[in-house]
Amino acid sequence: MEVSDTFYAELHAIAERVFASERAGHTLQPTAVVNEACLRLMAGGLPDLPREQRLALAGRVLRQVLIDHARRRNAEKRGGNAEPLRLDLDRDLLDEQTTVVEFECINRALERLRRLSERQADVVTLRIFAGLSMEQTAAVLGVSKRTAEGDWTVARAWLRRELGPALHGTTSS
Repeated sequence: MEVSDTFYAELHAIAERVFASERAGHTLQPTAVVNEACLRLMAGGLPDLPREQRLALAGRVLRQVLIDHARRRNAEKRGGNAEPLRLDLDRDLLDEQTTVVEFECINRALERLRRLSERQADVVTLRIFAGLSMEQTAAVLGVSKRTAEGDWTVARAWLRRELGPALHGTTSS
C-alpha cells in the first residue's frame, strides 16, 4: 500500500504541531521527519490497516526517526555545541505554561515510564507522536476509553513530575 496524500498530510500536521516551537532553520524540519518516516513505512510495507492503526504505526516511526536523529546529533556533537531538538508538547499533557521540552528529556522519560507501564507509555506515544484522540488511542490499544483515560491521567502526573526540571530550565537525568 502506498502513502496517500491524505495520510501524508495528517502526518505532516502532527509533525508541524510537535515542531511548533522550533526555531526556523533547525537542522530537522517537519517535512524531513515525515519524509523519512514515510520511507521507513514503505520499506517495511505499509499494511492495509484502519486509519487509526496506520497513524499509530506512523507515530511510532516518527518517534524512532527523532530518536535516531538525536543519537546521530549526540555522536556528532561530542566536543561541539549542537542545538538540542525541542518538542512543543500539548498543554493537555503537562498542564504547564511552558510545554517546550528537549526531545531527549521526553524520550528518556518515556523509556522510564515504559519500564513501569508499557500501556501508559503507549498512550502517551499515541497521543503525542500519532496525534490520536482518546477514543482512537483506546481502539488502537484494544482497551476501553475509560481505561485509556485512566492511563493518560496517571502517565500525565508521572511525566509532570519527571519532566519538572526540564520544564523549568534544568536538565533531567
